[in-house]
Amino acid sequence: MLINRSRLGLAAVLAATLACATAPATAQQPRHDEFFWLGEINKASAVINTDEGLLDKSLTPLVVKGIRKVLADAEQPGARRPTNVITFEPLLIQAAGPQITLLHAGRSSQDMLATMRSAILRDDMLALAEQLNKTTAALVRQAARQRDTIVPNYTNGVAAQPNSYGHYLLGFAAALDRDAERIRQTYARIDRSSMGTTVLNGSSWPLNRQRMADYLGFAATVDNAYDASQLSSVDEPVEAGQVVSSIALHAGAFIQDVMTQYAQPRPWILLQEGGDNTYVSSAMPQKRNPGLLNSTRRDATTAFNLGLGVALQAHNIPPGMSDPKEVKANSAMVHAATGVLKNWERILAALVIDPKRSLEELNSDWTASQELADVLMRKYKLPFRVGHHFASEVVEYAKAHDIKPLDFPYADAQRIYAQAVQGTDFAPVLQMSEQEFRSTLDPVAIVRNRATAGGPQPPEMDRMLRQASERVSQQEAWIKSRRAHIADSLDQLNRDFDRLARTAGVQ
Repeated sequence: MLINRSRLGLAAVLAATLACATAPATAQQPRHDEFFWLGEINKASAVINTDEGLLDKSLTPLVVKGIRKVLADAEQPGARRPTNVITFEPLLIQAAGPQITLLHAGRSSQDMLATMRSAILRDDMLALAEQLNKTTAALVRQAARQRDTIVPNYTNGVAAQPNSYGHYLLGFAAALDRDAERIRQTYARIDRSSMGTTVLNGSSWPLNRQRMADYLGFAATVDNAYDASQLSSVDEPVEAGQVVSSIALHAGAFIQDVMTQYAQPRPWILLQEGGDNTYVSSAMPQKRNPGLLNSTRRDATTAFNLGLGVALQAHNIPPGMSDPKEVKANSAMVHAATGVLKNWERILAALVIDPKRSLEELNSDWTASQELADVLMRKYKLPFRVGHHFASEVVEYAKAHDIKPLDFPYADAQRIYAQAVQGTDFAPVLQMSEQEFRSTLDPVAIVRNRATAGGPQPPEMDRMLRQASERVSQQEAWIKSRRAHIADSLDQLNRDFDRLARTAGVQ
């Protein structure tokens, strides 16, 4: 998508660059099962070994017919779709006789299964990347809408400083962008073919490993034959599990932050009631329990545990063991994270934010007090620790007398300041005017007047929103290109397999 940014405002740029993350994918590769990939491996072996003289061409009709029959039979309702080499091969023998096992030159269940598992995990990671990108896009869209919504942010579970809710959401978008980067890096290590390494040290057959990788849509081969099925095939799900755990941690942190508001009698953020978002208590009619938050947090914990679990399975086992390699378990792990992200996207769409209530909460507490110390140091050269002491004394006095920030008497501020600097070389006169004192405690002004890069002030929000939306667009393009590469490779394999059949006179 080409965008002329010189002619578009920020809102238009966001809409244009985020559209790709919400529109249906065009070049999607469907997720294929173990049987599918074993079939593709057999087709590729037939084409390559025939072309390169490793399989006698007189056997081509038998091999093509046998493979086609097994694949066609598997498409029938209730048909068997074996997931292992040793259960797939008997179907080939049944279809074409034992001569078809000449196709097995230089192959082993070890390299075939390692390749099949990589191909399936590769598909799963692309599906995860797609949903991660959709959720990130939802964060960025919500951030654009909430850029001027001023809310309290919390540290150590306590209200700490005022912030733009849009800025807060961009923080989570940045965290998910790192997860997207982790997926791309992990994908590059998964996107390698083990075919041709046989069990662990290759074969006496001069197999064309790169051509096999090309047909199956892999970007490269696993270079070391021992590494291929003994080590790398264990590393791959472990690394995918680390990505899953990272995503689950980010989702859990966001959900917990929203959940804390449900403990307040007057929250400033809630889920829109109804549907699957909330449900009514069976006993207490006033309660609207945040069911979507509860279930997504539970699922995030499950995904986190699954991500850790594959590492525990891989720990302390000799090379080549199958403990952490099972497709079903590893796919379930990645799918768990995909489900969490999908629900996180739903949560973002269901948020109801009350800016007046969040500002009221800010003005009922002293989350702006640090600004007193900052302004006194920046404008009047008062050492920060002295200014911090003054601000702390103001807060202590205010809380003892139940005084809100906007109502704090300027005369009391002057008196407390004189006491705070007593015994120092600083004059006991608060240099801030009353107007400046009050504006310094204004949460909205504090957010707008931030000056550091990456802050919530409008110019930085413009920059970060634009860059975040561009990253979403770039990630979507990466996903589409990877899927298109796999689809194109498999299409080429099918064309060449059909060409092999025609050459052999098989209709």
